[in-house]
Amino acid sequence: MKLAILSCGPKSYSTRRLKEAALERNYKVKVLDTLKFAIDLDRGSPDLHYRQKPLSHYDATLPRIGASITYYGTAVVRQFEEMGVFCANTANGITNSRDKLRSLQILSRHHIGIPRTTFVKDRKDVLPAIKRVGGAPVVIKLIEGTQGIGVLLAETLKAAESIIELLQSQKQNILIQKFVAESKGRDIRAFVVGDRVVAAMRRVAQGQEFRSNVHRGGIAEAVELSDEYRETAVRAAQILGLRVAGVDMLESSDGPQIMEVNSSPGLEGIEKCTKLDIAGAVVEYIAARVDFPDIDIRQRLTVSKGYGVSEIFIRKGSNFDGRTIAETKLRDMDINVLTLYRDSSVIPNPRNERSLQANDRLLCFGKLDSMRALLPPKSQLRRRPDVKGLMPSAA
Repeated sequence: MKLAILSCGPKSYSTRRLKEAALERNYKVKVLDTLKFAIDLDRGSPDLHYRQKPLSHYDATLPRIGASITYYGTAVVRQFEEMGVFCANTANGITNSRDKLRSLQILSRHHIGIPRTTFVKDRKDVLPAIKRVGGAPVVIKLIEGTQGIGVLLAETLKAAESIIELLQSQKQNILIQKFVAESKGRDIRAFVVGDRVVAAMRRVAQGQEFRSNVHRGGIAEAVELSDEYRETAVRAAQILGLRVAGVDMLESSDGPQIMEVNSSPGLEGIEKCTKLDIAGAVVEYIAARVDFPDIDIRQRLTVSKGYGVSEIFIRKGSNFDGRTIAETKLRDMDINVLTLYRDSSVIPNPRNERSLQANDRLLCFGKLDSMRALLPPKSQLRRRPDVKGLMPSAA
């Protein structure tokens, strides 16, 4: 495998460790400055130049895109994707995670635990918004802040108003978030690689500081996560479209609550804390997946006239409730079941003998007219964005 690490900081701890891990496993690896690429576009031949020369062939890329170069960095990653090169994190996943509001909007829809959050622009909406999240104290966040920068705790309503007014006067977009008192000064960082958490640490703030980031003086300790916290971390990363991610969670009385999902998580703090070879786990995962670059389903479906992806919801007492997938005769209607969702379980490629239950959701590919026929009359007038741009259905 020939691996390209996209990074503007070749001497940073994380980049050095990832390169070392690849070399230790006898892979070819180079660190390429993300800003030194030129993106060339022509019919049928997307291409890249690096430092004014045609880019040689790479099997995989590992993006380490800093927040200050998100737009250009994701454009380079997207070009690698269009060239059929496996990317450890996709451009879409990086974009989803980099915007705090966007990531919380996506996670909220999928029933992932998050602190109650609101986003407002008009000054008249500020007080009602603070009340809706539970009143002061509240956490105020810049949408694109990193490493705890732009995260403020307002102890009183008046303080919150003043902070928000000041930030908005500087044309800053901010989030107002419920303060989870029971987790004050502590959070969990879970390092997700693929479909598992390879390491986790608890970060504890020092003194009067409520932000627990290691960059702000927080102390880290290794921690063994429960199944609930591991599953939440993995689901959050996957929902946002990330294979390698640092998932930050609060330990609330209601269970794990996602604060942020980082697409370029640092390795230094968590490797030194846990004594684990996390860089090695990342490289080994890439090597195992390198032959399976992403396929953009939405692009492929545009050439399948009359076909699409949809979600079928199993209602209690419906014709599908209690029947096996084979008994539903979906295949006879030119509908294939790709995945079955049951509570928090995800069952890919379910067998025909599997029985369906009320509240199951089936992700299907098939003839849109056939799936439309499964909609109850009133539901045909509604569109629920469970699968972006594709029509949901019920049975």
